[in-house]
This record gives sequence, C-alpha cells and structure tokens, in this order.
Amino acid sequence: SRALRRSGVQPEEVDLVGAHGTGTPLNDTAETVAIKQALGEHAYRVAITAPKSMVGHQLGAAGALSALTAVLAIQEGVVPPTINLETPDPECDLDYVPLTARRMPVRTALANGFGFGGQNGVIVFRGFDSSAGDA
Repeated sequence: SRALRRSGVQPEEVDLVGAHGTGTPLNDTAETVAIKQALGEHAYRVAITAPKSMVGHQLGAAGALSALTAVLAIQEGVVPPTINLETPDPECDLDYVPLTARRMPVRTALANGFGFGGQNGVIVFRGFDSSAGDA
C-alpha cells in the first residue's frame, strides 16, 4: 500500500498484480494476504499472474521479470497465465489467471518482488494516456 500511496494510484485503479508467486504455501498465502490488505475488496477484481510459474525462480532477476511482465501486459493487453495452477490453496482465493492467458485492458499494474530477510519492493506501472494532454 505504500507504493500506491507514493504513486497517487488508488487501489481501484489497479488492473493487474505481477505476483512474486514462488508456488510455496507460506509465501503464496502471505502474498495473498498482503494483496488483500493493499487493495481491499478490489483485490477480488484484479487479475494476478505469477511469472515464475512459467520460467522458475530467476533469483536476482526475478523482480525485473515481474516488472517486464507488467509493462508488456499494459502494452499488449494480455495477462500471462499462472500455469500449473490446478488446485490452489483455499487461502489463495484471488483471480490468479489460471492456465491460459487473458486478453484484457491493463492500464495500471503492480510488480511485486520479495527477497530473503524482508527485502521487499513493489513498483507501480501505468500506461501512457495520450488523451490526457501534455505529460
């Protein structure tokens, strides 16, 4: 929620979350709780993708991969799937875009990156709106 406050973006404006999503019960449930805390009830209307489900954990490059996923989703209007998600943990009850990509407009996306020892970061990305006048 700090990233949203600093960016001036309201939770209701978020269309996509690029989750850290390691596929481990402890991490994924904790991240789900954090998304719900940051976005409130809007968390249930946001598409969430886990890029690691497709490429594995890239360690030091994982945050960059999540950021790239968010930017490409904004540019292309396609949210990549969370593959191999067949039976999610009941605590992970959000829309994780399971198994197949989803075409949808994405204007604002968050990219989560979490590290060992509490080294956590979230970047807010927003598409350019040419109808808004001078930037």
